[in-house]
This record gives sequence, C-alpha cells and structure tokens, in this order.
Amino acid sequence: MFLLRKFTQGCVFLAAKCLPDSFVLVILLSLIVFCLGIFTTGQSPLEMINHWGNGAWNLLGFSMQMALVLVLGQALASASIIQNMLTKISKIPQSKSASIMLVCFLSLIANWINWGFGLVISAIFAKEIAKNVKGVDYRLLIASAYSGFVIWHSGLSGSIPLTLASGGDSLSKTTQGLLTEAIPTSLTIFSSYNLIITAVIIIFLPLLLSLIHPDSKNILEIDKKLLVENEEKEIISHKSDHTIASFLEQSPILTALISCFGLAYIIMYFYKGGSLNLNIINLIFLFLGILLHKTPISYIKAINKAAKSAAGIILQFPFYAGIMGMMNGALQGGESLVTLLSVSFTNFANADNFAFLSFLSAGIVNIFVPSGGGQWAVQAPIMLSAGATLGVKPEVIAMAIAWGDAWTNMIQPFWALPALAIAGLGAKDIMGYCIITLLFVGCVVSLGFLFLT
Repeated sequence: MFLLRKFTQGCVFLAAKCLPDSFVLVILLSLIVFCLGIFTTGQSPLEMINHWGNGAWNLLGFSMQMALVLVLGQALASASIIQNMLTKISKIPQSKSASIMLVCFLSLIANWINWGFGLVISAIFAKEIAKNVKGVDYRLLIASAYSGFVIWHSGLSGSIPLTLASGGDSLSKTTQGLLTEAIPTSLTIFSSYNLIITAVIIIFLPLLLSLIHPDSKNILEIDKKLLVENEEKEIISHKSDHTIASFLEQSPILTALISCFGLAYIIMYFYKGGSLNLNIINLIFLFLGILLHKTPISYIKAINKAAKSAAGIILQFPFYAGIMGMMNGALQGGESLVTLLSVSFTNFANADNFAFLSFLSAGIVNIFVPSGGGQWAVQAPIMLSAGATLGVKPEVIAMAIAWGDAWTNMIQPFWALPALAIAGLGAKDIMGYCIITLLFVGCVVSLGFLFLT
C-alpha cells in the first residue's frame, strides 16, 4: 500500500507540474495530429488544414447536448429539495475512505445506467461529500466521480452496442456492409465476459481508489470559495415588487403549468417505447428543474449561474471536431491516420489476441478521436474485416473497441470537462489519480479479452 501511494503521488505531482490547461492540451493535440498526418499519410499542410476546417463543426449538435447536460443538471441540483437530499446522503460516510468508495461506486452504477446522467450527478454528489467530510482530498473525490465514466460503454447507454442492436441501414452504412443483421445486447452488454469485467471493476475500483488517499500533509481540501454560495443579483431591479411582471416571474402557477406540459410528453415518450438518450435526459432535467425551483425567476437565476460552467465545452469541442477531421481525412485512394493506426495493429494479430489488440488500438485512437460513435464509424470496417478473416466474432470486436474508447477517457479531458466545471478544478488536478484507474481498468479488460472471449 505504501508503494501504491508513493506511485500515485508521483503521478499526481507530474500531472500537476506537466499537464497544461485542457485548452492548451487540445491545441497541442491538434499540432501533433497535423504533423503526423503530413509525415505518415503524404498529405500537404494545406490539405490537413482543410480536413481540420471541414471537421471543426461536426460536433456542433453534440456540443449543445453536452452543454445542456451540464447546465440543466447543475440547475436541477441547485433546487433546494435536491440540495437537501444530497446533503443528507453526503452525511452517510463518516471517513475519508468511505467517502471515496461511495462516490466511486455510485458513479459506476449511474454511468452504467446512463453516462449523461452519471457524468453530472456523480460530480455534484462528490462536491457535496467534500463539503461534509473533513480531511478528504477534493481532487481524489472528483477523480473518483469521473472514474465511473470508464464503464459507460459496457452499460445500458453504450453507443457501440446500441448501434449493433439497432441493425438496419445505419449499421450497414457504418460497417460498410460488413454487418447487416442486428446483434442483440445479450451478446454485447449482457454477455458473460462483459458482465464479469464490469463486475470486477465495480467491486474493486472503489476499494483501490480509497487505498490511494494521500496522507494528511498532501491533502487538498475543497476551496472555501466553493462552500459559500454567492448571493444572486436580481436580473432587473424594480422600484416596486407589486407589478404584473414581478407577479408573473414569481408565479408558481406558471411553473406548474409548463412543467405538466413537459412531464406529460416525457411520460408519453417512454410509454411508446422511447429509449434513454441525451435529448430525453436533457428534457427530464429541464422540466424537473423548472418544477422544483417553484418559480420562473428562481429557475432563470439557476440557469444563469450554471451557464458559466459550459465555457470549456463551447471553446474546446470545435477543436476536438477538427482533430477528428484530420484523423479521418485522406487523399483520394489514400489512407487516413486512423486507418494506418488500426491496420498496424492487425498486422500482429491472431485469433487469440485480436480482441485484445482491438482494445489497445481503440484506446490509442480515442485520445485523438474522443467520440464513441465517431470512432466506431472509422475503426469498425477495418477491425471487423480483419477479425472476420481470423474468425473472431463481430460482437467481441465491437465490445473491445467500446472498452478501448472508454478506457483512455481517464487521461483525455474531453469528457471530463463537465465534471471539472462543476467541481471548479482543472484537468491537471485529477488526471494523476485517474492514471490509477487507467492502469487498473486496462489490466482487467486486457485479461478479460485475452482469457474470457
């Protein structure tokens, strides 16, 4: 345990000293991919810049979804009834270790159910724990909350297994005709090997993270500024509160009516068999937030406050989309960076290690293309074709890519931005601890694909 803590503190020290702000990191990644594209694919600088520009806005819709997940989730959590509930639950753990374990465990379960919900709720809950448990390291607490995200692709909202289950033209198109028939979730999410891998992580990761809690001299507790809620200023000041405008702004009747409007649609949506996706999660957050804040003006203030947290997403997601454009871009008849990387792994593969190598290649690609759906569309045709030659089942290859995509998110701040915004931290504050999650999950998943499939 002593050596584990020393190693962890070394990782934390290096991350704090060497890892720049997440925006600086995305600039560096852009330059690295730009140079790699020129030297490995034979494309000119102007062609690579063109790929960047063509891809820059491909995540625009997704960026808005993620910004809303963050803003609406925070606004909902700031409602007094939710705050009181979180405060009561956060008083359950009485020790530092118990706090870390509870946050990580709940984050893993929440992210397995739905990653959009889990990503925001776990960070909010970790922040509440930090307010109530003295002596717990705030950085490790938020890292534990984010670590639960490593499991999302193996769960009910994993985009790759759900794409396989949908079948049809969409599946055929993304796999270039290699797969046309739907593959049920019983062979992916609920397969025996995936459930075993998932169970091992859920059971042992919270325990592992609790063991690496720093000693008292290295603890960084929550910033006192985050403990004090700033008083909100009125958007428009009025000489008198007895006006029609003020009456409407503070009317619980308007809140109740519009909440019934939205909640009625949500009930009908699920009654008709609708699935849990980002859009419906945002709608649930929106109308529950309006309802629980009781008055329109209270919710307006909550949204204004929460919207400040979305700055990182707004700024950085276009750059990640541009990186994806450069990774996927190729000359006519040529190969892209993603293709070259994927093919290089298949050259060393056989039937026994192909799933493992698919996992590793997906993990590396994910650092530059941190989008499950986007990565699947690029890697699926290459890996499925090579796997078919070796006799490896397509559902195993798909889950290997899915786990690889989720795995290296632990050192990729793209998905951490909402959690960091809620916590008031930077990527360098938590990435040292996340390396421990990366190493542990990497070992568990690698062994799973080597021996269980």
